[in-house]
Amino acid sequence: MNADRDRDSSVAEVIERELELLSPAGRSSREAAEQLLDPEFMEVGSSGRRWDRQAMISALPVMQGADDDGPQFVPSEMTGTVLAPGIVHLTFETVLDGRRARRSSIWRKLDDETGWRMYYHQATPVPDA
Repeated sequence: MNADRDRDSSVAEVIERELELLSPAGRSSREAAEQLLDPEFMEVGSSGRRWDRQAMISALPVMQGADDDGPQFVPSEMTGTVLAPGIVHLTFETVLDGRRARRSSIWRKLDDETGWRMYYHQATPVPDA
């Protein structure tokens, strides 16, 4: 039962961190992004553009979803799976300013000091029905 509790705890912690990255406070704070993105972070955005850690940290504060008064991410169906010790895969959908995307994130935990960090993220636009 301890293994189940550890898996549940890992997934819950990663979901909390993912939600922080989706929030205006997390997106507008360089310090938060530096703590949440893995040193080897890579993203393939919904536009198809590839982002590395430094490009993402620089861009997050000016991207949609970073302003308390602007459009914000509305996540749904967020679920996680522990792939291996220290590796969690999340999948979910978001709506931002009327645009839907399916998302997938891989989080890794190298040690207790740095905690969980997003290693990889991909967003795929969902076409209108």
